[in-house]
Amino acid sequence: MEQSNTQFKRMIETPIPKLILTLSAPTIASMLISSIYNLADTFFVGQIGTTSASGAVGVVFSLMAILQAFGFMIGMGAGSIISRFLGQQDTQNANRFASTAFFLSLGCGAVIGALGLLFLDPLMRALGATPTILPYAKDYARFILLAAPLMCASFSMNNLLRFEGKAAFAMVGLTTGGLLNIALDPLFIFGLHLGISGAALATALSQCVSFCILLSMFLRRKSQLVLSPRLFTRRAAEIGRILACGLPSFSRQALASLATALLNVQAAMWGDPAVAAMSIVGRIFMFVFSVMLGIGQGFQPVAGYNYGPGKYARLRQAFRFTLILGQVCMTLVTVGAFFAAPWLVQTFRNDPEVVRIGALACRLQCCAMLFVPATTCANMLFQSIGESASATFLSCLRQGVYYLPLILILPYTIGLLGVQAAQPAADLLTFLTCIPFLIRFFRRLPRQDKA
Repeated sequence: MEQSNTQFKRMIETPIPKLILTLSAPTIASMLISSIYNLADTFFVGQIGTTSASGAVGVVFSLMAILQAFGFMIGMGAGSIISRFLGQQDTQNANRFASTAFFLSLGCGAVIGALGLLFLDPLMRALGATPTILPYAKDYARFILLAAPLMCASFSMNNLLRFEGKAAFAMVGLTTGGLLNIALDPLFIFGLHLGISGAALATALSQCVSFCILLSMFLRRKSQLVLSPRLFTRRAAEIGRILACGLPSFSRQALASLATALLNVQAAMWGDPAVAAMSIVGRIFMFVFSVMLGIGQGFQPVAGYNYGPGKYARLRQAFRFTLILGQVCMTLVTVGAFFAAPWLVQTFRNDPEVVRIGALACRLQCCAMLFVPATTCANMLFQSIGESASATFLSCLRQGVYYLPLILILPYTIGLLGVQAAQPAADLLTFLTCIPFLIRFFRRLPRQDKA
């Protein structure tokens, strides 16, 4: 109880700039390390010497995005509910939702892993593998599917810790796994001569280590939340509530997977170099976007804790500070990436055609990233306070409502440039749509705190 009271006071009394920065720093680190899992594989696989191998990493990234979609849906859905319960100092209900999220994510990962292994060939083709990429993609995907239950549960536990306000503990698990991944990649790929299978094995083992570390945080009572099979809810309505609150995350992640697969299919019309180039650019900007996503996720528990008891002034201040911080960070990062675009692509694959295609795509995306802070903050806000309908709609815009039609139409109207410009165009349209939602919400939000 003392730990719970201390955490409650911290979340509703600590000055907003200090609180957001404290929660965002480990969250940004966690997101960057998650990106490094994929960047490390992209870099080391690129040294194998075939463009098809580099393309395979991009194909299997869609599969990993599916696992992340389910883990984030369950973890962020339960986390959003938990942060509001903790804001009301109701630990009993918080524990029930935490336990349900953990075991539900394990089960989802097991089902995905089993089905994926059973239908591996058609799955890889559906995700955009060309005939030359397919053998590499299958070798990579097998290990990822075997580790699917633990990967899905890790994503869920990471979000439970974040929404509780224990982002530093979440960071420890992901950081350790990420550093291990970087160390094991060259050992398995080149030292043990396992090729692309070595990259997949390194990623799978690293994710398993992350799972063990994150689970230990709950078992060693570093978290005030309790995970127990006895607390798993038997009420379908409560599971439905978790899924409804997590639907924005699922929509965002699932559409990202679908968008990546469709991008691979469209890029394949210009050959393996185009698939490799767009895969590399996607990994680079997943890393860049991780900064903004980490800042937004640091804001989420603050929003949930303060919206629950009616601390509306702190909610306004937290949103404003998060938006400004995100805009400054994104501007600095993308300006650097714009000028370094050819070098960044060449680092992962030193092929003139890959660099030519990737550099332009990278620069177009840099311009669009300036619109991302507002859309990210809007999405995180609505999800944290339980407005799942608005959050789900907004999360579907960037890589669904706008992106999917653009990636289907533009390549047939302006050629390869359409593949390179589809995501930047979708980012701009998403920004323009989010602004009215934010204006409407803050006009309706009471000016006075609850008594």
